[in-house]
Amino acid sequence: MNPANTSAAPTAPVDPSRQRAGFVGLGLMGAPMAANLVKAGWSVTGWNRSPSAVEDLVRLGGSAAAMVEDLRNEPVIIFMLPDLPYIEEAAAGLLDAWRSSPPEPGTLVVVMSSVSPVGVQAFGLAVGEASGGNAAVLDAPVSGGTQGAQQGTLAIMAGGSEEDFGRALPALQAMGTTVRRLGGLGAGSLAKACNQLVVGTTTAALAEAAGLAERSGMDVEALFDVLSGGLAASRVLEVVGPRLAAEDYAPTGPAKFMHKDLSFVLESARSVGAAVPMATAGTELYAHLVRQGLGDLDLAVVRQAIANLSTASRENAPETIKETAQ
Repeated sequence: MNPANTSAAPTAPVDPSRQRAGFVGLGLMGAPMAANLVKAGWSVTGWNRSPSAVEDLVRLGGSAAAMVEDLRNEPVIIFMLPDLPYIEEAAAGLLDAWRSSPPEPGTLVVVMSSVSPVGVQAFGLAVGEASGGNAAVLDAPVSGGTQGAQQGTLAIMAGGSEEDFGRALPALQAMGTTVRRLGGLGAGSLAKACNQLVVGTTTAALAEAAGLAERSGMDVEALFDVLSGGLAASRVLEVVGPRLAAEDYAPTGPAKFMHKDLSFVLESARSVGAAVPMATAGTELYAHLVRQGLGDLDLAVVRQAIANLSTASRENAPETIKETAQ
């Protein structure tokens, strides 16, 4: 059972003509994603451990679920929780309800969190067994951060059958602008792991460059401006670069999740015998970050994590570079 303190929140009446979805997890990413579904005309019933996020959804025109199992009759149930163990815990009552009374055929459970590709396949088997084969899982993790979630411009990487993807597509298109099916169940999570490999190591490289430049007497903002005009330009530099330069670590998404995501890269690489030296180094770096107690801050805090590993004083910067920077 997964009670939420939402009993005081009023619930909007359900219009049977509207497409319906349940939404579990209304955090920094989930709340704006659910809001975009409502704006697109969906009847959305949400559940969250803390009541305030559900109350916000209700104010937008959504409805509140007291427990996750109250969503058992929704044709689409979306999960946006930190990791698969959280999803499995939240869904336990739902699966028990389906064992007693199976859902309608074609029911979809959409996992939009970043999870293990292997783990989500096992979760798919559990959902299929509990529902008597009437429900299927589609993994559809996202990229684009809180800005993309708010603007409805997320990149969504899906894994599952073509039929399941087609049924989920209208909901996914309400939350993202780049929506692709990349293969069977687990393919979306593998694509997200690859995405995080690029984002995590690129952010770390930019942080490393920023630390080197600053210790050498160079202005980091000026450096990033020059990099943005050349081959080093990237969406990561555009979005994360300003936070790295300003050392602004207010969380838009906890940095500790990057360590988790890169561990999925290593897990997937081991299963196919792929060499992933950058992911290996990145996993070690983000493990240092977590051990330093920085995991709840923004991903840009990897700059501080690298600085904490540095020993050279900034006063050791070459005089010529200092003078040039002035």
